[in-house]
Amino acid sequence: MHAYHSFIHWIANGVGHHIADTTPAWLHPFLHVTLFWSPVVLIFALSVCGVTVLRNRRRRRSTVKNQTKSSRVPGFPLSVLGFIYKNSRRDQLALAALGVVSMPVLYLTLELPKIIINDVIDSSHFPTEYMGTSLSQEGFLAVASAIFLAALFTLGAIKFFVNVYKARVGERLLRRIRLMIYRRWHKSVDADKRTEVIPIIAQEVEPIGGFASDAFSLPVFQGGTFLTILVFMFVQDPVLGSAALILLPIQLVLIPKLQRRINALARRRMIEVRALSGSLGKQISCDQAGSPEIRTVGHHLRDIETIRQQIHRVKFFMKALNNFLSALTPFFFYSIGGYLVIEGSLTLGALIAVIAAHKDFSAPLRELFRFYQSSEDVRIRYSEVLRYLSGDVSLAANDQETIAFSETAMVPQGT
Repeated sequence: MHAYHSFIHWIANGVGHHIADTTPAWLHPFLHVTLFWSPVVLIFALSVCGVTVLRNRRRRRSTVKNQTKSSRVPGFPLSVLGFIYKNSRRDQLALAALGVVSMPVLYLTLELPKIIINDVIDSSHFPTEYMGTSLSQEGFLAVASAIFLAALFTLGAIKFFVNVYKARVGERLLRRIRLMIYRRWHKSVDADKRTEVIPIIAQEVEPIGGFASDAFSLPVFQGGTFLTILVFMFVQDPVLGSAALILLPIQLVLIPKLQRRINALARRRMIEVRALSGSLGKQISCDQAGSPEIRTVGHHLRDIETIRQQIHRVKFFMKALNNFLSALTPFFFYSIGGYLVIEGSLTLGALIAVIAAHKDFSAPLRELFRFYQSSEDVRIRYSEVLRYLSGDVSLAANDQETIAFSETAMVPQGT
């Protein structure tokens, strides 16, 4: 135990915080958690995620190898990312490049408020020289504020252009996949598949277009935003940077389990919608409208309603959990950061900048988790489209296999 405490003291000294007898007793557990246990648990959680990713990739590769040539669809790669990259490669690279360019501007918008508070508002070293010009305190404040406003405008303009560009890419790819499905269906149409193509073209592939606009740019843009804000926090103070990551392992562990449940329900819903379309198509083609057919349609509608309610419950619980965890992190900033300001080892401007940065810190994390959820949903939809186009659409036989696959073939993550 003595060696453990000595190790914690050594880490604290290494990041510029000396733990002495005058250090409040309530601060010791926070320092132990932020400096040791939080990084250890985070590394363990990331290792588990990495192992799971590799295991699932091997499983998917073996699944691909077991597929016969007849089950492959010409023009459609086996993965949705392969399809997106094949049909929008240049646009994806351009969007990713724009995301990289925006990171220095983002860091400037985080650094300038600290400079304004510490070096302008809370400073008495005026007048001062700036680029060969003598500036008063009011003049320096005007210059710093103007630079901050210009940085905000530049960052907003980049985001606007990226969003418009992404929307155009997504709509183009959505139109392409709809045309490709229609042409494939038109060449090999049969009576059993005649009506099922309607929900596929109109509804099931639409999320693929939305995902296509984010497939490569969102991880770069939001991941870069997350890392930029995290680096900014660590630069201000390593303890506050570690405090920002305290609850991340919990999200990495709990969210994947909830997402696995959502994926299983999403695939069941897709199967029920197709079954409903098939029942309606048979009634139209056979001119049937008796009580048995009405009961069948009612049964499908009731099942769809039940599944959707279950999806809503899990999604809202997951959202509430993430909102609570995101709101809990500032507690560590106010307690630990407040003490560091009182002690004099952290400036007030740095603490305010870290708290303001954390407000933006949660947003890219939520976007990355949402991207993960969307990628899993789109992967399921794309695999079902390929199954349909290849002729392997015996849904009744594949129902249990499909749901079982969605329960086990998930990659952990979290919002």
